[in-house]
Amino acid sequence: MSNVYNHRQMVPSAPLSSRVTELLDALRAEYDSLNQETSSMRMFKDEYDQRVSSQLNEIQAVQQSLYELERAHHKIKQQYEEEILRLRRELEARGGPPVPPGPFLQQPQQLQQPPMPPQGPQQPMPPMGPGGHGAGGMPPGPGAMYAGMPPGSAGPHGGHNGSGMAGGPPPPMGGEPHPGAYMGPPGPYPPGGGGVPMSAHGQPLTPQQQAAGLGKDRKPNVMTPTQQQPGPGSMPSRHTPTQISRNASSVAVAGGGNKGVVTSSQLADMDPDSVPPNLKREGADWFVIFNPKTPRLLNIENLHTLDHTSVVCCVKFSHDGKYLATGCNRTTQIWNVATGNKECVLADDNAPKNGDLYIRAVCFSPDGKYLVTGAEDKAIRIWDVQRRTIRHVLSGHDQDIYSLDFSPDGSMILSGSGDRTVRIWNLETGAEMAKLVIEDMGHKDAGVTSVAFSPNGKLVAAASLDKMIRLWDVASGQPLQRIDGHKDSVYAVAFSPDGQSLLSGSLDKTLRLWDMGRYGPSGSSRDIVQCRTTLHGHKDFVLSVAYSPDGNWILSGSKDRGVQFWDARTQQTQCMLQGHKNSVISVALSPTQACFATGSGDCRARIWSYESLPSPV
Repeated sequence: MSNVYNHRQMVPSAPLSSRVTELLDALRAEYDSLNQETSSMRMFKDEYDQRVSSQLNEIQAVQQSLYELERAHHKIKQQYEEEILRLRRELEARGGPPVPPGPFLQQPQQLQQPPMPPQGPQQPMPPMGPGGHGAGGMPPGPGAMYAGMPPGSAGPHGGHNGSGMAGGPPPPMGGEPHPGAYMGPPGPYPPGGGGVPMSAHGQPLTPQQQAAGLGKDRKPNVMTPTQQQPGPGSMPSRHTPTQISRNASSVAVAGGGNKGVVTSSQLADMDPDSVPPNLKREGADWFVIFNPKTPRLLNIENLHTLDHTSVVCCVKFSHDGKYLATGCNRTTQIWNVATGNKECVLADDNAPKNGDLYIRAVCFSPDGKYLVTGAEDKAIRIWDVQRRTIRHVLSGHDQDIYSLDFSPDGSMILSGSGDRTVRIWNLETGAEMAKLVIEDMGHKDAGVTSVAFSPNGKLVAAASLDKMIRLWDVASGQPLQRIDGHKDSVYAVAFSPDGQSLLSGSLDKTLRLWDMGRYGPSGSSRDIVQCRTTLHGHKDFVLSVAYSPDGNWILSGSKDRGVQFWDARTQQTQCMLQGHKNSVISVALSPTQACFATGSGDCRARIWSYESLPSPV
């Protein structure tokens, strides 16, 4: 025990304070090292942030420069087009030979302002597409429809164009998008897309359907200006039509078919500067040319121009003629016809918030209490006009709603959709009363583009993409006849006020008048509907047709940007109106007044008056 004790006493031990000092020195040295390393990293971070900020500023400056260059390019290009057109017309006016159009005149278009530059340096520059627009040549989005749409063609109802009915559809076709808000579908192509456009059934679209701006992934019709592929009669960038032939005003009636084909005066080809004053009427941004081969019976004036923020897909008067409803992206607007003032805006707060939602069809009830609207979300909304509230939302269609009509007694609603069905609904309950299905064409696309009740409410007519018009009996729901005659999709159908005739408009650029035979109110010895006359005169797709209340006049709107008045008694063109800068997607005549309305891919609706002149002796 003594030895152990002595051994421990012999082992020296370091003072405690010395060991603590050593540990503290080691910790201090490590702290200093970490502090120096942190300072170095902070300096590196500051330098990196400065470099990134500098690079972002440079990117923003480059974006701004590109934007300014693009604006200058658009301006120079537009000036070049206008100057070339002016020189061409001047040369032809002096008797020179027609000058072949240059590359710009082959694709006339209303140049759109380039998209605004990004608002902050963090936003990347969008990929550029043809014509300096975003990917795919359009701002992200309808069309028109083109609007087109339509809508260039801002799709049928252009075009438009922008635009998804099963297999393709109508309005708008050919519409020029409003700056900053793509009006509808970019035709058959998805935004920024490419590849082969397909129908809703997975089939490639025909060239005619592609031109109309039809597709499954967007609504029909609306194309951007750079996508427009004008037909042979499309208008150049200014409001006057291209002069093709100053002598193209002949009228010829050719035999063939049933009772003949009427070739009207090619008013769309005439130069307004060379037309005598008594055969034209001009406003600040519109003009009318009257047919020199027929007596002038009308005078036309522009009453109101109604600006919208997107393509106007549809127009419809109330039955008392006091109000006009217009359908565009997400909203339906009601206007006072007398003053041109906007009375109200109807928008469903419960509708999907993402993407476009074009109102393709509107229709007032006969008593004016309700307004029914059809949209791209496949729903039909019944609005209480006075309360501005939704009374019913009708669901059942599988594709976009393209056309609506009320029965004459106001108890039923008729709807047509890209899902190949026509449906009849009860206004009071919102219940579906009948489902009329197109099943006679197999897998061929037969989306319904336009529907109408006959004046006596006993018949339903429906136009479709398969070139056909079909009749059904309302009471039984049985199909009565399939009317075949047009060479391309039929986009519009309307009964004459007396129910004796049926009017149709087609992508084959013609209108047709059909005798109703035994289906007319007075009956006939003919068992089937037959074509009485084919009306030629438009230079591009006929997108909308309407009868005047007295049945004497026919109105048609076209992708050629023109509106034509036809004399239903002689089947000749009375006049051609140019007042829109894009496809005329929808036309309507007031039931009570001598006025009519037009809706276009140029984001405008217009109200016009037509005054009857004394008949020449």
